[in-house]
Amino acid sequence: MYDYLVVGAGLWGATFAHCQRQIGRSVLVIDKRTHTGGNCYTEDRDGVNVHVYGPHIFHCSDEFIWEFVNRFATFNSYVNRPKVSFDDRIYSFPINLMTLHQLWGVVTPEEARRKLDEVRVPCENPRNLEEWALSQVGQEIYDKFIYGYTKKQWMRDPSTLPASIIKRLPIRLTYDDNYFNDRYQGIPIGGYTLMINGMLDGCDVELGIDFLADRNTWSRRARKVVFTGKIDEAFGYVYGELEYRTLYFENFSEVGDHQGNAVINYTSESVPYTRITEHKYFQPQQHVEQTIWTREYPTPWTRTSIPYYPIGDEKNMMIYNRYRDLADAQSDMIFGGRLAEYRYYDMHQVIGSALAAARRVCG
Repeated sequence: MYDYLVVGAGLWGATFAHCQRQIGRSVLVIDKRTHTGGNCYTEDRDGVNVHVYGPHIFHCSDEFIWEFVNRFATFNSYVNRPKVSFDDRIYSFPINLMTLHQLWGVVTPEEARRKLDEVRVPCENPRNLEEWALSQVGQEIYDKFIYGYTKKQWMRDPSTLPASIIKRLPIRLTYDDNYFNDRYQGIPIGGYTLMINGMLDGCDVELGIDFLADRNTWSRRARKVVFTGKIDEAFGYVYGELEYRTLYFENFSEVGDHQGNAVINYTSESVPYTRITEHKYFQPQQHVEQTIWTREYPTPWTRTSIPYYPIGDEKNMMIYNRYRDLADAQSDMIFGGRLAEYRYYDMHQVIGSALAAARRVCG
C-alpha cells in the first residue's frame, strides 16, 4: 500500500508528490490523460516545444519557488512581450508608454498622465470589469484593447464580469513592455513536461486512469488520496456544476516564420480567435527552420470539456464554498490545485499551494 495516491500528474500533483518522496513516503501518481504535465504539457514537434494547451510562461518574485523549479530544469531568458492586433495595426502590449505614443503621440510619462486624466471615465466605485477599465484608461483604449478580447474570452459582456479579472493587467507610464513585474521569468529548456517528469522521479506513475470511474479500487491502494481534479465532479455534482471557460486550438505548420513574436492578441470582436501563438519564439536561443503556430478560440463549456479558467463570480463561488465544506470534512482526502480549489492560479501560485499542503501533512 502506498502512503499517497495523487490523482493528477499536473504541476500541483507533481510538486506535492515530490515533497513526499523527499521524506521517504511512497507515492503513486495517476492521471486520466495519457501524458504528465496537465495543462502545462509541452511536446516536441519538429524541434519546437509546443505548448499544447496554450502558452505558459513561468514568472515569480519568490526566490524559494524559483530555486525550487530550477532543481528540475534550466530556464531560458524568455521575457513575455505580447502584441495586440486591432484593425490591422500592431500595438505594444501590455499598455505602456509606447502604446500610448502609438495611439496619441505622447512621448513622456507626464504627457501620458495628462492624456489619461483627460480620457478616464470617472467612477468612484467600479462595480464590474467595464467600469473599472473605463475609469483607468478611458473609452478608446477600452474599445481597442479590452472590450472585444474580453467578450470573446469569457463569452460574456464585460459589464457582467468582476473587475478582478483585469486588475492583474499592468498599465505603465514607461516604455517597459514586459508583461510581468516579477523578478524571475523564463521557460524550461526542453519544455514543461521534462521539468514535471523530473519532479515525479521516484514516484510510480500510471496514465490513462480515470480515478472517479473506479474510485473505491484506487483509493484502497493508498493510505490517503490527494485529488487535483474538479471538486464538483469529485462529489458527483450534488450542488450543481461549477462553470469554466474552455478553449479550442487550431494548429498550423510551415517553413520559416509566421508572425515574428510568440504571442499576438486579436482584440477585435470581429476576429473569432483571441490570440495566435508561435511556439518557437518561446525558445529564442534555438533556431529551427520549421514554425508551428496556433489559433486559440474560446468555446462554450460542457461537462466533458477541458477546464481552463474558473468563472469566480458570486454564483459559482457560492457553489464552490459548499463543495469546499464537503472537502474539509474528508479525513482521507486532500484537495488541491486550480480545479480542486476553483482558483485562477499562476504556475508559481500552484507550486506555492502544493508546498503549503505538503508542509501541513508533515506536521
